[in-house]
Amino acid sequence: MGSLRMTGKAPCAALPESSCAYLLQELKMIWDEVGQEENERERILEELEQECQEVYRRKVNSANMSRIQLHQALAESEAEFTNLLLSLGERSSPGRPEKMTGTLKEQLNSITPALQEMQMRKDARLKQFIEVQTEIQRIASEIAGRPENEAITVNQEDLSVKKLEEHQSELQRIKREKSDRLCKVEEYKVLIHNYAKIMGMDPSKILSNVHTSLLDEANDQQTKNISDDILNKLNTMVQQLKEEKNQRMDKLHSLGKSLTKLWNILDTTLEERRPYGEIKIYSMTSGSSMLGPGSLTLETIKQIESEVQRLDHLKESKMKELFMIKQTEIKEICKKSHMDMPYQTEMHKIMDVIMSGDVDHDDLLKTMDEYIYKVKEEATSRKEIMDKVEKWMASCDEERWLEEYSRDERRYSISRGAHKHLKRAERARIIVNKIPGLVELLMAKTQIWEEEREKVFYYDEV
Repeated sequence: MGSLRMTGKAPCAALPESSCAYLLQELKMIWDEVGQEENERERILEELEQECQEVYRRKVNSANMSRIQLHQALAESEAEFTNLLLSLGERSSPGRPEKMTGTLKEQLNSITPALQEMQMRKDARLKQFIEVQTEIQRIASEIAGRPENEAITVNQEDLSVKKLEEHQSELQRIKREKSDRLCKVEEYKVLIHNYAKIMGMDPSKILSNVHTSLLDEANDQQTKNISDDILNKLNTMVQQLKEEKNQRMDKLHSLGKSLTKLWNILDTTLEERRPYGEIKIYSMTSGSSMLGPGSLTLETIKQIESEVQRLDHLKESKMKELFMIKQTEIKEICKKSHMDMPYQTEMHKIMDVIMSGDVDHDDLLKTMDEYIYKVKEEATSRKEIMDKVEKWMASCDEERWLEEYSRDERRYSISRGAHKHLKRAERARIIVNKIPGLVELLMAKTQIWEEEREKVFYYDEV
């Protein structure tokens, strides 16, 4: 900066009115006119020179600060641009100038559009990350069975396409897992509905006991709980219902067999069987898995059970009647063959079993028929001996009559029909003469029979 002191005179018209030299020349003219002292002039000029220097210094400092700020802004922009490239996983950007030339402002203005574009790309990429990670967290919450209340945290230092693709792959994987779990839940729900339908239960009540989100009428906004805990509970519920169904099937199958058997034993009419229905009876007797709605309700089982109990009581009465008929048949055979009544202990036991209700109709028939067969077989084996015994007894009767005839022969000879008595006496003598041989033959036959049977031959317990 030059000094404000002026040693020569210059015409005022040659200087611009706004210049410092013009103003200084005008000030000097005023001083000359006023008569300002030289010392005072020197002092004022020094003050003006200092004030000018201060103004220039401030301007220089301000300009220097602006330059520094431009350098800093340019450096920050370049650093931000580099960080954005690194964050987005890119090596370069087509919008960024390769070489920075020109003034600082020109350089800053040349990088700003590329920086803004990169920032927009980052914002768009960040939005993608947030959407993907939010969806991942939402599905993960459903799978874990926990509330969706955690804030999403995105690592903005790595917003690369590779990282985004990793999150998208994870999203697809977790979506497939969710789909698989939803399919599994639906399978369980279908099984529960089927079992409940067959057994007359309310499937909605069963599902609500597991989780309210499983109900078909649940709020659409309610998060579907498809956690391992829910799947395990559903699996446990299905197994329990399956076991209950199998137990009811086994019981109904057993009752159906008993009912059908009782019908056959008691010759139940079709009219009496009709209330139970052909399909129901088929399911009971065949154990078929094709069961209709309500075919395994507790009411159905109780109804069949009551009918079986009723018919069991009726069967018990019929069994007693049947037993008495068979026992009477055995008694008649024994009486006719003059045999001892066999199997009396066994028959007492059979009667006790009948009274207890724990006897099978077929077994009873088989046992009693075996007894009858054995009694008939023994009666047949005794027939030849019994014929000889009857013949011997008839001979004994003739012998007693002959003895009586011999004691009072005169009375028989003068009585009416004397010639008949005489013929009978002759016939009786022939029969009596055969008694010793008959007795000997009877004893021989009896001995052979006893040796074969290894027991004593009794005739009316004698």
